Amino acid sequence: MKNLNIVAVIDFGGQYTHLIARRVRELGVRSEIFSWNVTPKELESQHVKAIIFSGGPNSVNDIGAPKVSKETMSFLETHHIPILGLCYGHQLLSQYYGGKVQQGDQKEYGHTIIEIKYRDQLFKGFPPTNKVWMSHGDKVVALPAGFRISASSENCEIAAFECTEKQIYGLQFHPEVVHTENGQKLLSNFIFNIAKLKKNWSMEDYIDQQIEAIKAQVGDNRVIIGVSGGVDSTVAAILLHKSIGDKLHCVFVDHGFMRKNEPEQVERFFKTELKFTHFYRINAQEEFLSALKGISDPEEKRKIVARKFIEVFERIEKELEKKYGSFGFLAQGTIYPDRIESAQPSKTAAKIKSHHNVALPEKMKLKIVEPLKELYKDEVRAVGRLLKVPEELIERHPFPGPGLSIRILGEITQEKLDTLKEVDAIFIEELKQRGEYKNYWQSFAVLLPVKSVGVMGDSRTYEWTVVLRSVDSVDAMTADWSKIPYETLGFISNRIVNEVKKVNRVVYDITSKPPATIEWE
Repeated sequence: MKNLNIVAVIDFGGQYTHLIARRVRELGVRSEIFSWNVTPKELESQHVKAIIFSGGPNSVNDIGAPKVSKETMSFLETHHIPILGLCYGHQLLSQYYGGKVQQGDQKEYGHTIIEIKYRDQLFKGFPPTNKVWMSHGDKVVALPAGFRISASSENCEIAAFECTEKQIYGLQFHPEVVHTENGQKLLSNFIFNIAKLKKNWSMEDYIDQQIEAIKAQVGDNRVIIGVSGGVDSTVAAILLHKSIGDKLHCVFVDHGFMRKNEPEQVERFFKTELKFTHFYRINAQEEFLSALKGISDPEEKRKIVARKFIEVFERIEKELEKKYGSFGFLAQGTIYPDRIESAQPSKTAAKIKSHHNVALPEKMKLKIVEPLKELYKDEVRAVGRLLKVPEELIERHPFPGPGLSIRILGEITQEKLDTLKEVDAIFIEELKQRGEYKNYWQSFAVLLPVKSVGVMGDSRTYEWTVVLRSVDSVDAMTADWSKIPYETLGFISNRIVNEVKKVNRVVYDITSKPPATIEWE
């Protein structure tokens, strides 16, 4: 496939960088991510036809802040390549051409209404006002000569600017997140109306490319993949199986942190429905629980789980090697939100939390293959449907690799695990019975290291507090708390306090992402 009509997303370490590229792909145009120090030669070799500058955690006024070189900017100008700057990229473009950026009197995070002043270019077809998603501290306070304000908000006069002569556009907000109304329409205007690109990319292309990439990377080697029964690892396993067949060996590590009855369901699915030749269920519950004894820090928990996973895999690999010969690769169902929260894609990205499948030891014997590492959850589901994965599994709510170990805040004990499994089972069971499960993107329970006084049967109780958490999202990069009906929440709460002995208080989390993450740890 020829590299034509490429949209280059320039990465300044923003949390949404890959989301921008994903949104471009959704429009049917191939996109690639480049570092902020990209050279003209790199852009020219890829036949780049449009540029999007990402957001980032830095201030453009910081010493050493990442900036595109003058040579690269000159190349873009000479070749008349349209540029769209988002947040940090918006500020950087303004500064480069002589505008002024300074720290705002008031930071903006979340929804904001903008008033659109010009609707003939980027905002073509838009209503006079539009709800957008802001996330910034600095702002542009003075524009370069030849630029004009195209949209304003109450706290940000220059919420958007444009210079149609140079084909340069800047947005202080984030059109790539689902919480910006008409965000995809805005990107479509830039790509098709301004940059004049044509559609040239699809999920079917991605599958074909990954199968060929896996064959090239793996060669004749055998591969072990860690599977959990979730859509990510399952889709990754199917892609690998299509690429290398029975050279794939699926290992399910039962660490004891799965949901109630889930290990048995996973084993049945892989053996009976997928009919994979090589599937192994490893009971390592005592091993993981012992390793986490006395550990309360969430980052340490994740790192310990990561190390134990690798230890188990390398131990199993040695056992399988005696029977089948050597293995060269460890495959994982890592998706992009895992990597971006762990600050893996960019040296300038801010680390939020480590994920067990990206916090890997440097001196690992097995090489890593990750066929889904550039995808978001909804894209993985789209690939799964194309691969004929059962709908029940595709629609399964996301579940973290470390499982309930990061849904128990503080130290983990067997008693807390057993308690949380019962609470979570009631929550999910009721959502499914009421036909509401598919309405929400992710629902789960959290056990707090907090006890409170209650009264049951005229007697005083002093038991655990649990949190119910449900969010609506598309890509896990942003999320709103789900508006579960009060009647449903009330019934679930009553069941929990009546059926789970160690719990006497149930609360509901109504925090969005940002500022919170979806998981509590």
